[in-house]
Amino acid sequence: MNAKQQTNPNFVSACLIFTFLFLSYSAPVSADEEENEREFDYLENSEKGPSHWGDLKMEWSACKNGVLQSPVDLSSQRVKIVNKAGELKKTYKPCDAILRNRGHDISLKWHNCDAGLININGTEYSLQQVHWHSPSEHTINGARYALELHMVHHSTDPNFNHSVAVIGLLYKLGAPDAFLSKLITNVTSMADEMQEREVGVIDPNMIGIDGKKYYRYIGSLTVPPCTEDKNCFNRPSSGTPTSSP
Repeated sequence: MNAKQQTNPNFVSACLIFTFLFLSYSAPVSADEEENEREFDYLENSEKGPSHWGDLKMEWSACKNGVLQSPVDLSSQRVKIVNKAGELKKTYKPCDAILRNRGHDISLKWHNCDAGLININGTEYSLQQVHWHSPSEHTINGARYALELHMVHHSTDPNFNHSVAVIGLLYKLGAPDAFLSKLITNVTSMADEMQEREVGVIDPNMIGIDGKKYYRYIGSLTVPPCTEDKNCFNRPSSGTPTSSP
């Protein structure tokens, strides 16, 4: 969740409605999101706002000049349906975690242990952290949703350099979600202050992923450095996300 919008606890009553996957193939120096919120913000009229991210640092130029930038609108007119896109095979494990207010969002990072992985077309990506955006960054046919969760994975394949696979989940207000309910007290208590705290063992299997039906596209990190790779393999065009029915 964008940290400055965390004071509203109603997002504990949210139900999962869509799953999507976007992949970013990136160089080691720029594979990770910027952690320091003082370097940028989300205010449209700010000199550090999204329209200026690409000008703030040379290594953030993709935010301005990138051609595969996330987020996108998953429009039915642009989506190509693929009947055998491949199931997302997850093997997650309970693990000690740290909850952190990073200023621009709240993140949950599994700490000094193995939280498992996901297998995408034979390539394994280890789970690193999850974070939330409210309202959602991605839209479907122009509709924006109450909440969006990103599960950030890094490839364990030595042939890739810090390849990143992000699974996104969109939520709408509804019945209580078990995963959010487990964390909401800690999330709301740290909403207005950049801090981190240990929250014990958290099981990523509590996140309700449908690995059979999902949207998939090649994109980028959604915050600086906005990393993308125009040369990544097996890539549908940026305007044609695929969907597994």
